[in-house]
Amino acid sequence: MTLTLAVVGGGHMGAALVSGLVRNGWTGIVVVEQLAEQRARLEARFPSGAVRVAAEVPPVEAGVVAVKPHDVEAACRALAKSGVGRILSVAAGVTAAELRAWAGEGPAVLRAMPNTPALLGAGASGLAAGPGATQADLDWGCRVLGAVGSVEVVEERYLDAVTGLSGSGPAYVFLAAEALVDAGVSNGLPRPVALRLAVQTILGAGRMLAEVGDPPEVLRAGVTSPAGTTAAGLRVLEARAFRSALIEAVTAAAARSAELGGAAPGA
Repeated sequence: MTLTLAVVGGGHMGAALVSGLVRNGWTGIVVVEQLAEQRARLEARFPSGAVRVAAEVPPVEAGVVAVKPHDVEAACRALAKSGVGRILSVAAGVTAAELRAWAGEGPAVLRAMPNTPALLGAGASGLAAGPGATQADLDWGCRVLGAVGSVEVVEERYLDAVTGLSGSGPAYVFLAAEALVDAGVSNGLPRPVALRLAVQTILGAGRMLAEVGDPPEVLRAGVTSPAGTTAAGLRVLEARAFRSALIEAVTAAAARSAELGGAAPGA
């Protein structure tokens, strides 16, 4: 079997990408994982002929780097040595310039920021072209990341904003869910009931945003009757600077991402 793609790193994100690719009909995939115990788990998870598991990078056409930031250099050098034509990194805080320095002049490099819902095939990723990358390379990157969710192509300088918004965003939603559950309990609901209601409310609101086609302010207005219950609740949220807090949270996360990558946001 011709190996078309090496995913270096068999952790949560690497395994999620492989699962999505297999679901979408990709073959010739090898997962490169140095830890023997993790290789055994991957072999049990992917018993089909579409996926191989290896300890070293074999000759392959393209590679995805899904390792911790301190392991990216070794992964890039190993992929370049194997003769890949493209490298896509999903490692946080590692710039395209660094990828190019480690991979050499041969392969095109791309950089992406997915988020954890990719584990369920519901991720949101930002994808940026690095040195040597063409539109064909971007199209390939979109196909890879599209196996686990939606993809937005942006300039690399905007990836910190992507990190602050969608990369960290699930945590903001989880925190909101915690607060909604606690609020339900404080108003007399049993905690399991409050949890189920909060989860379904977030899920349903998300589907409306995705499927109805109206912008969020229109959907919000549709729920808000004059002098009604929702208006009373929204008045408290606005008074407590809920909107401002979310904006500042995204901005702080983007700034931290820029610090880790050694650049200023938007620079």
